[in-house]
Amino acid sequence: MSLMKSLLAGAAMTGLTAGVALADPALIYDLGGKFDKSFNEAAFGGAQRWVEETGGTYRELEMQSEAQREQALRRLAESGSNPIVMTGFAFGDVLTKVAGDYPDTKFAIIDMVVEAPNVQSVVFTEEQGSYLAGVMAGMASESGTVGFIGGMDIPLIRKFECGFAQGFKSVQPEGSLVSNYTGTTPAAWNDPVKGGELARAQKSQGADVIYAAAGGTGIGVLQASADEGILAIGVDSNQNALHPGQILTSMVKRVDNAVFDAFTAGADLEPGVKVMDLAAGGVDVAVDDSNAELVTAEMQTAVDEAKAAIASGEVAVHDFMTDNACPAS
Repeated sequence: MSLMKSLLAGAAMTGLTAGVALADPALIYDLGGKFDKSFNEAAFGGAQRWVEETGGTYRELEMQSEAQREQALRRLAESGSNPIVMTGFAFGDVLTKVAGDYPDTKFAIIDMVVEAPNVQSVVFTEEQGSYLAGVMAGMASESGTVGFIGGMDIPLIRKFECGFAQGFKSVQPEGSLVSNYTGTTPAAWNDPVKGGELARAQKSQGADVIYAAAGGTGIGVLQASADEGILAIGVDSNQNALHPGQILTSMVKRVDNAVFDAFTAGADLEPGVKVMDLAAGGVDVAVDDSNAELVTAEMQTAVDEAKAAIASGEVAVHDFMTDNACPAS
């Protein structure tokens, strides 16, 4: 289906004009799809939790191309959806253009700041969660070399890499980090074959723990790492269960909470910038039955100490978005 999987097609189109509450919220997924096991799926999880807790209904869109962004926003706004939540920095320019045309509609954008009186911009301190993942990687690595595989090469993903490198170097100051990105276009988020190739290449360079921040591409990184007998680190959603015993941890980014909170606020969504940092539970590393045997007591203690040090300001994790240099890499 070209633009929507559940709303703007066939009989569902009728629902835009009859029989549907005008205040239904809406969620637009970025390229890569709702079930990418990562960023978009975390957003879906938040929407589903809202449904379970409130009994409400919402509309959803899955992007198929860049050209559909403006069309999607306008059609949802004109249908009465409120608020409209979108996942991904790539909506920034379009939302800047569209928001002013619908002053009575509230919008929430995740991973980008758009300054408008009816927009909430939700940003995360990915570098802080990635620092914790780096600490764990440094303690788990036997070779002293770890890898990072990013999706689209943009400053946002460099935040992940830089925080990861800083955490790793806090444990292994003389260690090495191998880094690759899968591309410079949105297609980089959905190329698991390329992700697997890069993971195998990094293993050949000595990496025995690889952190993937690459959306659907990361699924290939996790699979190849498991096949090659090395550890991987998931991202955004808790991906530990995809390969139990082979994923050291997942740097969870609570996109689900951002969507849930926006849907709960409804038309009363508060505009401005909302920062979801480590102290606010916006980012963390996941420990569960799937990776418990990999996380030693010493490792857990180190993570807890790092959390406390970051929260207190004793450890300042470098933010690539404010300073495009990564001293730890």
